[in-house]
Amino acid sequence: MAKAIHSMIRVLDEARSVAFYDQAFGLKVADRLDFPEFTLVYLRSPDADFEVELTINKGRTEPYDLGTGYGHIAFVVDDLDAERERFAGLGLEPRPIVEFKPGGDLLARFFFVADPDGYKIEVLQKHGRYR
Repeated sequence: MAKAIHSMIRVLDEARSVAFYDQAFGLKVADRLDFPEFTLVYLRSPDADFEVELTINKGRTEPYDLGTGYGHIAFVVDDLDAERERFAGLGLEPRPIVEFKPGGDLLARFFFVADPDGYKIEVLQKHGRYR
């Protein structure tokens, strides 16, 4: 059986991205691998094995074109309202909370935020299948 272990994104500024993911989600550097042309930084929460892999291509100065294929990565939290307030207090500019109720039943409550490189991140209230 397969097990998901990480999702990779390309970022311009290692320190800025590491700080964002630490402030927003409590992800800490689990490993850092430096190569001549690029650096890989693995970020992990103490609550999960899944990692966000930051790839920093050395010498790159222009922002990446995120294109139309990237969707988002998602995190769940115990208290969505408190987290959104915390994000706003940190100046992370979270979008408004959305309640998704197809057919009238609550499927999900969430908001989106963008990281320093523009990658969308969904923050969901723990509920139903989102645990």
